[in-house]
Amino acid sequence: MSGHSKWSTIKRKKEATDSARAKIFTKIGREITVCVKEGGPDPSTNSKLRDLIAKAKSNNVPNDNIDRVIKKATGDGDKNDYISIVYEGYGPNGVAVIVETLTDNKNRTAADVRHYFDKFGGNLGTSGCVSFMFSSKGIIVAANNSYDEDKVMEDCVESGADDFSIDGDTVEFVCSPSDLNSVKDALAGLKYDIVSYEVEKVPDNYIKLTDEEAVKKMELLLEHLEDNDDIQNVWHNWECEED
Repeated sequence: MSGHSKWSTIKRKKEATDSARAKIFTKIGREITVCVKEGGPDPSTNSKLRDLIAKAKSNNVPNDNIDRVIKKATGDGDKNDYISIVYEGYGPNGVAVIVETLTDNKNRTAADVRHYFDKFGGNLGTSGCVSFMFSSKGIIVAANNSYDEDKVMEDCVESGADDFSIDGDTVEFVCSPSDLNSVKDALAGLKYDIVSYEVEKVPDNYIKLTDEEAVKKMELLLEHLEDNDDIQNVWHNWECEED
């Protein structure tokens, strides 16, 4: 897969530094806060919260941190009201970019996102200008424990997944978003070590950048977007070698 998500960028392209971990904690914490306020603090009755807790643990967020965020969101400790806003635009040479945010200050976030696009050779577009180039897919990533490809293919069919790919130390399964949890559970039952699972926006086609300046600007655009606490996910169709 050619780098469609923030999480794959952080986990697959570089070692997690302390600052990277702090960013992950902040972003998942916001998701948990919104989820608790909408559906309650009990993961047994709030399936989305259960999935977010699993996502947090897979990113090495300590249990104490998770509990603290849930308690804060349940009580009166968190006064922030986060709203979800999606921005769409183009990076250098027409690379399609979707930016998903959770923010308590939409004016600040809009200004930041527009600034990043303008500064690094892109331009912010209107709603819907690039989203038609992407499809929502359930993506389940498992550790590759020296699996035989034929065996993985059998398990792919048995679990209800639509497709799979083996890439180095991971096996990636693709399914319908509505089947994400059932396929994940089936793969776990088949003894796969699940690393992450979530709905991602997968591009229908990818764009290669051959100009060094365009590559540098695209890298800087993604770096600044991913480093912003208001931004939860960045999806793009740049086919970069690091992925």
